[in-house]
Amino acid sequence: MANYKLQINGRTYQADVEPDTPLLWVLRDDFGLVGTKYGCGIGACGACTVHLNGQAIRSCTLPVAAVGTQKVVTIEGLSQNGDHPVQKAWDEVDVAQCGYCQAGQIMTAAAFLKNTPKPTADQIDNAMHANICRCGAYHRIKEAVKLASTKA
Repeated sequence: MANYKLQINGRTYQADVEPDTPLLWVLRDDFGLVGTKYGCGIGACGACTVHLNGQAIRSCTLPVAAVGTQKVVTIEGLSQNGDHPVQKAWDEVDVAQCGYCQAGQIMTAAAFLKNTPKPTADQIDNAMHANICRCGAYHRIKEAVKLASTKA
């Protein structure tokens, strides 16, 4: 066991865990930040996506020891009132069906739009293709990402 001091959503958290514990489990089990979901455990589906220094990463495969002093943002920290342009677009387009993948989808879209503020349809497809939506809401997801790009 080792003690880790993590910067998450602008706050400092401490966890006494094994170095190879995935960040996802530290967020959920140790800090109660349950907006980040477990989907596949191998980094393939995107349900566990968070930002690490502004980049979208899969928290289910990132060992807590690799985080160090980098800043982590979860869906809970993306905005204080759910008013991030991506979150607002998600509501406006009514993207969610079951909602399970949505936090990961939103975090992926927010990081993408930060780096590509005026994307083409192909760029949106390429950025979002690695996130799985079992409900098949891909058309609405792409529509929401495009809408958010016009409001940011």
